[in-house]
Amino acid sequence: MSSRDRTSFLTDLARLGFAHLDEAETQLAELGGLVGLERDALLTDAARAADPDEALAGLVRIARRRAESVRDVLAHPRGREVAWRLLGASRGFADFYLRRPDRLAELPSAGMQLPSREALRSALLEAVGADDDGFASSGDDAAWVSLRVAYRAQLAGIAAYDLMHPEPVSVVDVVTAALADAAGAALEASLAIARTKVSAAAGGFGGGFPRDDVARTRLVIIGMGKSGARELNYVSDVDVIFVGEPADGSELTEGRAIDIATRLAIQTMRGIDGIEAEPPLWEVDPNLRPEGKQGALVRTLESHIAYYDRWAKSWEFQALLKARPLAGDHELGEAYVAATQPKVWASAGREDFVDSVQRMRERVMEHIPPADVPLQVKLGPGGIRDIEFAVQLLQLVHGRTDESVRHRGTLPAIDALEAGGYIGRAEAAVFARDYRTLRLLEHRLQLAGLTRTHLMPRTEEGLRALARATGLADSADGIQTVWEDVKREVREVHVRLFYRPLLGAVARLPEDEGSLTTEQARDRLAAIGFREPAVALRHIGAVTSGLSRKATIQKHLMPVMLRMFADGADPDYGLVAFRRISERLGDTPWFLRMLRDSSGAAERLTRLLSASRYVGELMEWIPESVAWLDSDDQLLPRPGASLEEEARAIQTRHATIEDAMRSVRALRRREMLRTAMGAVLGVTTIDQLSHALTTITEVTLQATLRAVRREIVPPEDAGLDFAIIGMGRFGGAELGFGSDADVLYVYRPEDVEPHRAEALALKIVAEVRRVSEDFRLPLDLDADLRPEGRKGPIVRSLDAYAAYYRRWSLSWEAQALLRARGVAGSVKLIAAFTELADDVRYPERAEQQALREIKRIKARVETERLPHRVDPTRHLKLGPGGLSDVEWLVQLLQLQHAHAVPGLRTTSTLDALQAAVEADLVGEEDASRLRAAWLLAARLRSANTLLSGQTSDVLPTDRRLLDGIGRILEYPPHSATQVEQDWLGTARRARRVFDRLFYG
Repeated sequence: MSSRDRTSFLTDLARLGFAHLDEAETQLAELGGLVGLERDALLTDAARAADPDEALAGLVRIARRRAESVRDVLAHPRGREVAWRLLGASRGFADFYLRRPDRLAELPSAGMQLPSREALRSALLEAVGADDDGFASSGDDAAWVSLRVAYRAQLAGIAAYDLMHPEPVSVVDVVTAALADAAGAALEASLAIARTKVSAAAGGFGGGFPRDDVARTRLVIIGMGKSGARELNYVSDVDVIFVGEPADGSELTEGRAIDIATRLAIQTMRGIDGIEAEPPLWEVDPNLRPEGKQGALVRTLESHIAYYDRWAKSWEFQALLKARPLAGDHELGEAYVAATQPKVWASAGREDFVDSVQRMRERVMEHIPPADVPLQVKLGPGGIRDIEFAVQLLQLVHGRTDESVRHRGTLPAIDALEAGGYIGRAEAAVFARDYRTLRLLEHRLQLAGLTRTHLMPRTEEGLRALARATGLADSADGIQTVWEDVKREVREVHVRLFYRPLLGAVARLPEDEGSLTTEQARDRLAAIGFREPAVALRHIGAVTSGLSRKATIQKHLMPVMLRMFADGADPDYGLVAFRRISERLGDTPWFLRMLRDSSGAAERLTRLLSASRYVGELMEWIPESVAWLDSDDQLLPRPGASLEEEARAIQTRHATIEDAMRSVRALRRREMLRTAMGAVLGVTTIDQLSHALTTITEVTLQATLRAVRREIVPPEDAGLDFAIIGMGRFGGAELGFGSDADVLYVYRPEDVEPHRAEALALKIVAEVRRVSEDFRLPLDLDADLRPEGRKGPIVRSLDAYAAYYRRWSLSWEAQALLRARGVAGSVKLIAAFTELADDVRYPERAEQQALREIKRIKARVETERLPHRVDPTRHLKLGPGGLSDVEWLVQLLQLQHAHAVPGLRTTSTLDALQAAVEADLVGEEDASRLRAAWLLAARLRSANTLLSGQTSDVLPTDRRLLDGIGRILEYPPHSATQVEQDWLGTARRARRVFDRLFYG
């Protein structure tokens, strides 16, 4: 061959897929010489091989031993194609044909169709010479070898069908079924050999048993896992459970039958995975049996059932989902399945079932060596096990009441779950497609060496061969991309489905509560806490009626959500609000999808609606807020700067004050709702809550004042300074839900004529009060803390404030200024007012008469301002140990000592209390009791408003309402008494401190 001809030939080899060209050239020459065929004839189907180099090397090795067998198969057109495909995908089969070259003659007919279960069983039983009673012709080691050779020949036919199919992904399910049937046939044949081997007539092991006793021993091999589901791999552990009994009507004792069955089980396993001249097939794993490795290898059916009734763990029921008789006494096997399946489908009702399944999956992942995690096709994130665990969990939970999802196989189960509306069409399509893809990858990886492996190749050459073997890609990079894409898709869908909190709730429902019937529903609703079950039924009917997919999903959600609603303080209102929100959102696709698939969204929504009328009423007007439930970040208060930026943009977008205020009110409602949702769900702390509510109110007033000034003040009077001063809890940045916004209004004429400035200021105040009104979420601007109270002018100039405070100021007015803080308007005017207020509220020396007057007023407030017929101990604001006690004590200390103690110059009650501790004005223990009372009162006050949607300072006596308040404050359910005792005890301790320090 000339140099040019050789170069052309090597190029042709490369084009066919050979990687080691010189070696291939040499081997081709040797093979041609051994089998007497031309080179072109040999290479006709080489391009069809996943790894032509490996196929050629295998053919050469076999031809060196039995050239005529290789020649015959390569001379046959179909035999040649099967040989190249099979040996190019599997050096394991090359090794098999090297040991058994006579079996090559079967390749021309191999893979034309998949063998049936009956054909496989007949072929393997014939290979061991089994008779009608299930005894093999021989029990010696040669029988095991015959079994294994026959099994591998059948396996080669299945592999040929798989490799020759133009779309191997589409036949994954039938191939896995055939592999499971082959495993069952191998166990059947091995059991036949075991019967002969343990019989005395064969000079059995350990003396053996009489053949009649062996024949009267019933033994069934139950397939678990993939073998039970008929979705087995090429090389996989076959999980089994052995069940044995004496035959009906026989004199064989149960103990004797179990002894024989145990010996049969041991020998059956040895025939499959023991060391013989022909290598083991796969490992038979009996460790899923009761008590695992420590348990008896064989038990009676009655013993199995007793164990499952008393001792089995949740994972054991999950394993039983796929149980199926594989070999042996099928009648006994069907009895085993019939007895265990009801327990399987009831197992999801066990306590913490869903959590235990989830934890088991996580433990599996934790045991993967770190270096293998990105390569694990089966166990790694995005791998086969992610799909199987998610599907099995969905089956176990919903299969309790819906028999349509009770399938052993993964692919049929996915179809059933999608048809039932338990998973979305998109998720089902992804899972089914990617499951087939992953199983195809797994098959080709195992075929390569006929070894049990689940790791992607680490080399480019290995990836290239895998790409060609699967037909999923043309190159190493291509198959790697396919693998990464599948992993990402599977993991995303797995996380959404496997950790869907609704599943845990369905699993905890009583078995008969998975769906509602008209006859049972009213009593059940009343029993779980609905006060008006007939009304609730009407709402349920409205939500779930119809045949649409939306209605189907609602029907699945409703039993679970009813249980969640019933766990709240007001399930009736929660259901009503849910209906209204559902109707407002209409057919919005994301709403029900999020409730079904999003982690925690349904549970959070039901918790909110049954816990808080305040939240429910706002959500009805802002239904898109449901989307926030999918993320804690969405429930956190937005930064003040972001709100201010949005508020300023409102003024730019809207030309009229009515349009602008409509947007300002929408902003406030939205952010108040966000804060309320975070508070009920425990996402925000009390400090975050007060700060958020204060910020929202400030931004609202600032935006309102800008809009009003633009409308009221003409350009020629633009020099007018105007500001709003926050007072009380607003000034202290301590607002709660239901708190009024105490304010003062101040102006400074600057270059505006004084009378006109006053007139403009009055117009600004009137308009601010008018346009800030919100019938859905009232904003009460309370100016009663102004000089002279309600009798005084509602707005004054800065000079007028200064003159009043110099001449007429009363002690309570100086006390009120302790909380004064500018919140809106002119920065320069706010600074000037603050300077004025400091002179009044932080006097160099407090007058004793003024201090006595404050104490006298406090005593009057307790007797005169408390509502009639209200138990003082239950009043959170004015009652003993309430907000007023702590605030008045702190304010007294500020009037006395703030001039000398800078830390006391703050509008915050708790900051001032801490400063008093640091200045040794209050002991740490006393301060701790005061702080605890103030915080608990503030939390109870806000929780009361959130619960009822109405402002109240009184701790209710109704146990249901107390329980609702407790739930919002994260007490356990049914904690009404504890809530009450906590408040009364905390307030009592704080009152003792107050009496001692305030009245002295």
